[in-house]
Amino acid sequence: MSPFDAITLELMWSRLISIAQEQARALVQASFSTLVGETEDIASGIYDAQGNIIAQGVTGTQGILIGMGRGIKHILAQFPPERLRPGDVLICNDPWLFTGHKFDITIAMPVFLGGRFVGMTGTVSHATDVGGIKSPGDSEEVYEEGLHIPILKLYKAGKLNEDVHEMIRSNVRMETLVMGDLMAQVAACEVGQHKVQAFLREYELDSLEALSTAIMERTEAAVKAAIRAFPDGSWSHTVLLDGMEEPLQVRARLTVQGEEMLVDFAGSSPQTTRGAINAVKNFTDAYTLHAIKTLLLSDVPNNEGFFRSVRIEAPAGTIVNASFPAPVMSRQMMTSFVSSAVFGCLTQALPGRVIAESGITQMGLINGHDAGGRPYVYWLLGFGGMGGRPGMDGHHATNFPANIGNVPVEIIEALTPVRVVRKGLIPDSGGAGKWRGGCDQEITVTVASPYPATINCFFERTTVEPRGYHGGRNGRRAIAQINGREVHPKRKALLQPGDELTYSSCGGGGLFPAEERDAEAVLRDVLEGYVSVEAARRDYKVALDLATLTVDAEETAKLRRDGM
Repeated sequence: MSPFDAITLELMWSRLISIAQEQARALVQASFSTLVGETEDIASGIYDAQGNIIAQGVTGTQGILIGMGRGIKHILAQFPPERLRPGDVLICNDPWLFTGHKFDITIAMPVFLGGRFVGMTGTVSHATDVGGIKSPGDSEEVYEEGLHIPILKLYKAGKLNEDVHEMIRSNVRMETLVMGDLMAQVAACEVGQHKVQAFLREYELDSLEALSTAIMERTEAAVKAAIRAFPDGSWSHTVLLDGMEEPLQVRARLTVQGEEMLVDFAGSSPQTTRGAINAVKNFTDAYTLHAIKTLLLSDVPNNEGFFRSVRIEAPAGTIVNASFPAPVMSRQMMTSFVSSAVFGCLTQALPGRVIAESGITQMGLINGHDAGGRPYVYWLLGFGGMGGRPGMDGHHATNFPANIGNVPVEIIEALTPVRVVRKGLIPDSGGAGKWRGGCDQEITVTVASPYPATINCFFERTTVEPRGYHGGRNGRRAIAQINGREVHPKRKALLQPGDELTYSSCGGGGLFPAEERDAEAVLRDVLEGYVSVEAARRDYKVALDLATLTVDAEETAKLRRDGM
């Protein structure tokens, strides 16, 4: 039985979450790079003495939040409490132990109270650079993908380990950004450490164990109850990817019996031997759990109690559970496909309650030299449209199902010679439906430098569109062009001075037939530029009187009657 009453437990639980979020904000505010300061591609968590995650910041992506949770246990396996001291700081970027690729660097700090080890604080941030190859499409094994940092002590009892620091600094291209972000992570973990210590003193606790147990038990009980309310059965769904030279697939089977839930990815494509699209198991688990949680228990904060309530299996050596030393540099490309495969199962089990397929987040690495001859490396981001949702349209140009922000044009242009020529939503790119898919955005950039630049393309969904569900139409495919001519989406290309690179990220799929959409909503879409007049008539069967900017009710009724 829990030693905490419901109100006290809620207050203490919320307090830990606020500490994790304060830790995340400290990292963002102290950061040097836009990947952290603007995009917020980070994670922040509080862990008990066994490495169980009990609270996480709301800022960050699921892939690194859950991956870090798995990795903290690896840290404690290598450095058990008797080998830790106050002031120690641990560091690692092993893709298989943590979050799936070397760009994500974990910093963790032990928390002591009265000389006793009581838990850990941890952060992850996506480094601007970790050395190695710049083109994900050329990568054949993880050894090529930059500096490998095993679990090491960056600080020992408060003293910087100069050897580790120098090893990292000398292996990255953008040392100011990378090392600055690392120090911001250390500072953030220290903020979390002090806040957890103050929390324990305030509530007169000598450890986190009883509270952690109560949080996990309550969460696990809630998950089991939600699964029991789910219909028993088995459903499968397959999502196609462009792949490298040939299409790939992610196949998921969801099985529910009583309070047991299993997701099995048997049938997914073998891991690629060239092209860093492979995902490690931690990453696949993260977006599987995210999809399930959004439907079953969206209002319960993430913690270990939820993660241990769903069983996930994935054959080793596949694109969803790649075996070492597979190339994994751009494993973030798998985010949408793992998520969509699970959502595809869920929508069969509970029709009409699940989001349609969403556009992807594109990440192209551009590098070259500015007008002064100084090198630069920058990640160009693009966000697609969300799928139509039950009772709601999909958001436009949104990073889903991850959770990172966009970088303002002014900041990109201040930090690099990249100039954004155009950036805007693409009409008719969202899949038509009763609940319309979100629109894609198209971005055109050029480089204001006398030197050529290299764009390391690794774009997806340029041939396979996000699917609509239950009669909704597919979203528009992504594009990658230079000067109006399509380029290979998985190869590097040269941008000469004056060349224009244009890329997009897919529109979201629609949900339910477009003819069921409210005609006034279609009119608003046309007026706001999301849907063209032609598509309103063709796809939604809505006739508009453009002279009065109103719906022609009589003609619309005829169109919809004739289309039945």
